[in-house]
Amino acid sequence: MIELNEEQIDKKGYKLHIVNSKKFKTVHITAKFRCLLKRETVTKRALLPFVLQQGTKRYTTSNAFRRALDDLYGAVLSMDGTKKGEQHILTARMTIANQNYLSDQHNILTDGLNLFKEALFAPNVINNRFDPKVVEREKQTLKQKIAAIVDDKMHYANMRMIDEMCKEEPYHLHVHGYPDDLERITAEELYSYYQSVISEDPLDLYVLGDFESIDIKKLIGNLFDRDLSKHLDLDISSETPVVNEVKDIIEEQELQQGKLHFGYRTHTKYADKDYPALQVFNAIFGGFPSSKLFINVREKNSLAYYAASRFESHKGLLFVFSGIAPTDYDRAKAIILEQMEAMREGQFTEAQIDEAKRLIINQYKETLDDPFGMTEVLYNQQLADSSRSVSEFIDAVESVNHQAIVQMANKIELDTTYFLTAKGGQSNA
Repeated sequence: MIELNEEQIDKKGYKLHIVNSKKFKTVHITAKFRCLLKRETVTKRALLPFVLQQGTKRYTTSNAFRRALDDLYGAVLSMDGTKKGEQHILTARMTIANQNYLSDQHNILTDGLNLFKEALFAPNVINNRFDPKVVEREKQTLKQKIAAIVDDKMHYANMRMIDEMCKEEPYHLHVHGYPDDLERITAEELYSYYQSVISEDPLDLYVLGDFESIDIKKLIGNLFDRDLSKHLDLDISSETPVVNEVKDIIEEQELQQGKLHFGYRTHTKYADKDYPALQVFNAIFGGFPSSKLFINVREKNSLAYYAASRFESHKGLLFVFSGIAPTDYDRAKAIILEQMEAMREGQFTEAQIDEAKRLIINQYKETLDDPFGMTEVLYNQQLADSSRSVSEFIDAVESVNHQAIVQMANKIELDTTYFLTAKGGQSNA
């Protein structure tokens, strides 16, 4: 059985997570800064990773910065932003060769850690601002990314559904920001916001690799120490709204394929005891190609180009996605709702439960075969204040029974349906 050998150390201004693993011949460094989702900061925070990757104080251009990475045996560095529940997570990742597997005696890991630190804490700044040309260029890059989301109608439909479903909750905020806010951001303003991030945000630093002959604690030392200007207490225990009435939203655009999406409240989050039951429920309902949604909506009735479900484990939401002909709205909606009703009535077999468990455990093990997947599993535990080990999670999934899945199905509430359809409700084909 795979177990994650993690040691947590409270350092000055951050938490260090050392994950000793002989599984990989590379070292993987991940820094995660978090804050609450807020409209006034979400676009600046979305822009930051784009700007920070364009150079540092020492390597002032993106070309020079990339050459410095190449010189470290082709080290790779990336940054992005995501949301988990109502928190906006900024992540920086670096992959670097492990010194143990190189003939070069030069300490590449020390150089890698220093470059990673520089990318985070010593960006290219002139006169208390980022390079205005870089900021303007990266604003255009982010603007194009936001536009691409609008063009991806499946992604757009889910975004719009969350807009409506979570209208009064921070979770509705777009993690890539808003074009109108983007236009107004200056190089000075972005640098000022960056300073608040590195001096206030809770930071978790993960180093993962084979450290048997490397004193990783000594190498890190006080390299990433921070003097926090204030301690942010991130209270994320927001109340789940009561669903008094299902919201039905229909929006029309020039398109050929309709997007029918459903948003449910699961009332179950990552650390909850019945979270494994949610996993098995979703696997049978819509999580895999053998699920009820795929078989009954797509295969048997030929109503959908795709039909699937997934859940958000830090917010307690379940989403159903389907792509249908605009004229099939009523029939597709009825059959999708029937699948949820079938789950509530326990219309699934022991063979389906066993297959669902096998698929979940295989997928989980595949995640742990990836170093950054491993880090995500550990960070999810950190965010949820959960200490469920790999074996405990697998055992919990294995122990989910028919009754627990039925109880989960009856706990889940439909909140919103959203249909993105062709103008006039007919296909433009």
